[in-house]
Amino acid sequence: MHSTMNDMTIWGLVSDASLVVQAVMLVLILASVGSWCLIVLRHLAMRRGEKHQKQFLATFRGEDNLDSLAQLPVPGHRQAALQTLFNAGYAEYQLLHGDWDASPASVQEGVERVMQGVISEQEADLEAGLSFLATVGSVSPYIGLFGTVWGIMNSFIGLSQVQQATLSTVAPGIAEALIATAIGLFAAIPAVIAYNRLSARGQRLIASSYAFGTELQQRLHRLLYGKRNGRPQEEGAGQRKAS
Repeated sequence: MHSTMNDMTIWGLVSDASLVVQAVMLVLILASVGSWCLIVLRHLAMRRGEKHQKQFLATFRGEDNLDSLAQLPVPGHRQAALQTLFNAGYAEYQLLHGDWDASPASVQEGVERVMQGVISEQEADLEAGLSFLATVGSVSPYIGLFGTVWGIMNSFIGLSQVQQATLSTVAPGIAEALIATAIGLFAAIPAVIAYNRLSARGQRLIASSYAFGTELQQRLHRLLYGKRNGRPQEEGAGQRKAS
């Protein structure tokens, strides 16, 4: 312990800490930087996804021609969850209803299976990285506590070599040890908050995908049974090929 009561700065305490405590601090700082980078990236991706979701849903509800919707360019998988879901479901509808001439029930079942697979992929994509935030949030305080315990232990070992223990000899060692706990909390608290918020936003996006899938199935149901009963369909909605 080289720090004194008159030279107790954060940098001075960190530089005078033992190698183990410094290693703990470095690990926690790297974890904090990594979690903040992930938080910003996931936030931006979800915000773009939410914006595109609203835009495509409005377009879907205002467009009668499903073939026109299928021709729209897709900006990106993560940012166009509903459009990706629509394209997959409608492509399966055209394949089964147009090429294979399957029964309406088989067509609906096939479309549902395809959309379920797409939603599962989207859910896995939204959860990517959240496990890292959960790990940082749960483990960082304990890593910091380990550094604190190690630092205090070294501080008491150093005190055993001093004839008279005073506040000036005790305070620097304890302070540098407590910095590890502080850094651990600094890394853990934002990670926990971000994990909860991003998880909730991801669940809302997935719920919207399920709701949209149901809406698309209802629309395809009307097309299937409307044609079967001789009622007019939407223009360009999966016409059967001439045999």
